Formats: sequence, structure tokens, C-alpha cells
Amino acid sequence: MPVRLNRDGLRAVSSDMAVNLDALRPGFTDDPYSVLKSLREAGPVHRVETLGVPMWLVTRYPDVRAALDNPLLSSHGSALAEPLRGHPHFASWWFGDLSDHMMNSDAPDHTRLRRAVSSELTTRRITALRPRIEQLAASLADSFADSGGCDLIADFAAPLPITVLMELLGVPAVDQENFRYWADVVTGLADGDASSAREEASGYLRDLVVHKRTSGDNDLIGALARATGEAALTDGELASLAFLLLVAGYTTAVDLVGNGVLALLRNPEQLELLQRSSSLLPGAIEEFLRFDGPTSHVLRFAAQPVTIGGVQIPAGDVVLLSLASAEHDSARYPRADQLNIERADRQHLAFGHGMHFCLGAPLARLEGEVAFRTLLSRCAGLTLDTAQPLGWRVSLGSRGLRALPVTFRTKPAMPLDEQATIKVPKPS
Repeated sequence: MPVRLNRDGLRAVSSDMAVNLDALRPGFTDDPYSVLKSLREAGPVHRVETLGVPMWLVTRYPDVRAALDNPLLSSHGSALAEPLRGHPHFASWWFGDLSDHMMNSDAPDHTRLRRAVSSELTTRRITALRPRIEQLAASLADSFADSGGCDLIADFAAPLPITVLMELLGVPAVDQENFRYWADVVTGLADGDASSAREEASGYLRDLVVHKRTSGDNDLIGALARATGEAALTDGELASLAFLLLVAGYTTAVDLVGNGVLALLRNPEQLELLQRSSSLLPGAIEEFLRFDGPTSHVLRFAAQPVTIGGVQIPAGDVVLLSLASAEHDSARYPRADQLNIERADRQHLAFGHGMHFCLGAPLARLEGEVAFRTLLSRCAGLTLDTAQPLGWRVSLGSRGLRALPVTFRTKPAMPLDEQATIKVPKPS
């Protein structure tokens, strides 16, 4: 049965009304886990409303994991009920100019697109980025090392991955300032007109793809632009892919670092443990992804009537898969609400599951590993600056900070050894 939550989300009572998640903000934005815990304990599936749209929220780990790979739940906008297609959120992401990408597609189109991208976004290409990522991270750390404090998002967690992405995609240096502005506005990292930024990014990316067709550049877009046969992509598909990387690839890396650092600062015994034992870093990154991961919710559309957790969901309805709730399901993870960088179970859902498992996961892990290694070796006494407010982005699907003020001592901490370097797995 649906539940109604009071504003703090800590107490649930029976009701026939949907839970309005927007009415629970800003608390639900700052800390969604208490609300999700109440819903999860009350039942596996609930009627909720957000963005003015009724949805079905799936809360428990087994149901979320199964739903991520359920063929009756579509990623394509054609499965969405007709009255909802004109809603601004769906119209822009599923029916807009840059919507022709893997995240919005089902088989067989998804299979074709994924195979084409996998042929170029290889383990070798990603591994080759390590020296450049390390150089960028060190340079960024140098820029604020003597200040004793910084905004870790604006000064480190954001410029690192966006620079890597721009170079991976082959964005010319002269265009990178505009490109980053569009990325920041579209993702909510900066204020601005998101619709205009998206439109400008669309025009730029289409022109970039046309240029790459004949440039001979060996960056990702250039290589994909020259592909032939089954790997050949249209201009629209290539521009959409670049936009997907711009949005999803950028925020995933920013939020892995931002949310992970915040988790450590709020659990100083875990920070101290990681500083003492650098071999724990690979497992720590997996725990950051589980504990407060970059992707909080994933949208699917019921292509046919489907039953989840004993609840019948009509065709055309929106299904909101709560990764944030699933990753805190105590039936799946012992002491799920506690950060434990020594946790043995590293099987989380932060990068999805099944055919839509994130192709960029190896790059995000690599960027995260270099970022944490740099911070822990260069910033001693890292502490949350409580004199300045945290800033969370309001987002349906992603969870991340706009600002993370920290202080630290200028004397470098003991450098972490290199024994725990993460190996880049082959993309699936």
C-alpha cells in the first residue's frame, strides 16, 4: 500500500496518495536516505510523484537489480505514455536533438551503438590516459596547495574530468572554455539557461562531428567518425554520444570524488584508515560508489504491463529505479548505512546492471583513483569547512555536490604508495 511521509521523511503512515518527493525537498536533496529507508521498509514499490509526474518507485535491491535488466522495462521514449511525452523533462532528454544515444535505446539499436563505441573506447585507450590524468590532478592540486582551503568541486573534482573528456573527444583548445560552460550549466554544476546551453552544445557537437569526418584526428570522435560497416554512426548518433559523455561521464566522475570525499570527512576514522593503508583505495572507491553513488535513480518505461514486487504496473507508466535505496538495503548489505572501506562485498549497482552497464565505468574508476591518491598524498589534515555551506544539485537521476568547501594543512601528507593502482578492466 502506498505511504505518506511527513516532511522529514522519518515516519510513514498508510495512505492512498502518492508520495510527493518534491515536497520533501530540500531535505530529500540533502539526504534522501532516511526517506528511502522509510519507503523501503514499508514496501518494495510505491506510487510517488516528482517533476509533477506520477511514477512507480522501486526500493529494494533484488527488485531494482532485476528491473535494470528486465526487457519489459524500456529505455526508449516510444514506450512512454503519450500524454507524458511533451513534459519538459522527457521532451528534452528522450525526444530532443541529442537523444539518439545508448542510454535511451533498447536492443537491437542499443547493441549496435554499444558495439560501435566499445570498438574505440577500449581498455588500451583508457589506460593510456593515466599519465595525463595524473598530470592534470597534480597541476590542479598545485593551484590550491598553498591556500589552506578550496572548493573541492570547482577547484578539483570538476575541472579534472571535464578536461579529460574534452581531450578524449577531441574538442579544440580554443573551444574548451565554451564547452565547459555548456557542460556545467546542462549538468547543474553552474547557474544558467540549461535549454540555451543544450541548444548551443547541440549545434557545436554537430559541427564538430562533421569536422571529424575528414580531419584524420585520432581522438574518440574522430575514430568513430571514420568507422565503416556496422560500426558506422550517423552525425546525429555521434553528436548524441558526445553529449551523453558530456553529461553522464562528467557528473559521474565529479560526484564519485565529491561524494566520496564528503563521506570520508564525515567518517574520520575511515579517512584515517585509508591514509594509513593505501592498499585499501580500490575497495574504498567501490564503497564510495555504493554508499553515496553518483547515480541515485534510473528511469524506465513499462513497455507492457509488468509486475514488480507484487505490484502491477500498467504499460506506459514511468518506473523510477532507486539505486540509492537499493544500495542501502540492509537485507543485501550488513550495516548498509555505514561507510566501510574494508567491506568485502563490492557488488554494487552504481554503474547499472545488464545491457546498460556503464561503458565509462573504467574511466570513472581511473579518474577517481588518481583523484583520491592525489588528494590524500597532497592535502594533510583534510577537513570540511563548516563555515561555508555545502551545495547539492537538485536532480532526479544524479546525486552530487555543487560546492564542497574544505580546509587542509599546507604541509604534504605522507605520499601513498603505488601498490594499489587500479587496473582498468576491459569494458563489457
